Amino acid sequence: MRITGIALVPPPTAADCPKVTPELLASVLARYSRSNEGIQAILAKVDLANPDASIDRILKFVDYGHASIGGLTGGLAVALDDVSMWLAYKIFEIAQMADGQESSTRYITMDASNLPTAEALGIPADLAGRWSDVMARAFAAYHAEYERLDALATAEPQRVRVPAEPKPAVVTRLRKNYALDRARYFIPFATRTNLGLVQSSRMWATTVKQLDSLAHPEAKAAAKLIREELLKQSPRLMRHSAAEASCVEQARQELATSLALGSQRLSAAPLADEVWVKVDREAPPWLAERQPIAEALRHRFNRYGQQGTATRRMRVTFAWNNMALAELRDLNRHRTGNRFTPLIQAGFYLPPEIERAPHAALLADQLELTRELMARGSASYVYSLLLGAQTPFEHTTQADKYIYEAELRTGMGAHFRYAEHLSATLKAFFAQVPEAREWVVEGTAEPE
Repeated sequence: MRITGIALVPPPTAADCPKVTPELLASVLARYSRSNEGIQAILAKVDLANPDASIDRILKFVDYGHASIGGLTGGLAVALDDVSMWLAYKIFEIAQMADGQESSTRYITMDASNLPTAEALGIPADLAGRWSDVMARAFAAYHAEYERLDALATAEPQRVRVPAEPKPAVVTRLRKNYALDRARYFIPFATRTNLGLVQSSRMWATTVKQLDSLAHPEAKAAAKLIREELLKQSPRLMRHSAAEASCVEQARQELATSLALGSQRLSAAPLADEVWVKVDREAPPWLAERQPIAEALRHRFNRYGQQGTATRRMRVTFAWNNMALAELRDLNRHRTGNRFTPLIQAGFYLPPEIERAPHAALLADQLELTRELMARGSASYVYSLLLGAQTPFEHTTQADKYIYEAELRTGMGAHFRYAEHLSATLKAFFAQVPEAREWVVEGTAEPE
């Protein structure tokens, strides 16, 4: 047995580790899969000074589709500055194989100046003024509530849970987080944020293809910019990233469903909590599961520990009727399985610490703007939503992934609303899998 490292950027101490481009790496590994020569023999035939000729020669010989070798390109990193929170959410929904991060709401500018233009978002010109007015008032409401809650927490420190014997700086941070976490429901979904993702050329091509198939001008503009950037690193494989008929049609149907359902359920009233959990333990008779749930779970040191086949093979679907966009943005990043939301406003969530009455006019105007955009069939209705908008959200995965998410989102430092949502699903999960209760650590979202 022999191992050879092939690096996109070789370590300084590894002189025998050849530096290759992403596409050369993919072509070499594709050739490797159709040869018994060994990787060193294949690399010896590669002209590193002229990688394009080597790529063309190999790909001409290796009759593989672009997708099968696109996944061999290694991690291609792309950072997207100043995209809307909606587009960041959508990219995470599409790019299920990516590793990525988005700027926290605690660190981005909360001001109308941090919005894209109405034209860039595809908002009809005659509604642009109304949209700008509602967005500015939403930011004003955010700042007013943030300042009020921060002052309240300063005057009544018992409102904020803090660790035992905390440092003054920690108390200040937790107090401000207390205010932000409750005021953030007024933040517009159109607010600019930043995100960075790392994935293979194959998955980037899929992501760009789907973005290019959406009706939103911002998504198409992002697809063009990402494609142009990745063509510098993976020109042959990124040629397969244009909008495609099946993607366009599915996007059209999903938008039509959202518009119809959203118009029917549109509301600014709060939506009461409901959860739905379905556990499927069925297995083929020749592979019946014999491991006890306790043996699948009890050997873990923490939530990152390996679980057994009893939970890895168990299917779980969990859904909420009222996921506020503020929470959806994070829960949507749990990449395993499939997630689905029509992305509508079936209600509007505000925490108990905020009275609705002072904001009734804003919420009424925001609701009517959304109604008008939906009535026109405009995909830009998503940019009229605020983070308090409540939408149904469904996630289908395996039990081991669900248990990890439930422990994470109720554990130390978890947002209070995450903990409420995941605790509700755990109750339903335990009703169907009672033997897991002893081994799943449901947290109390204690401060970190």
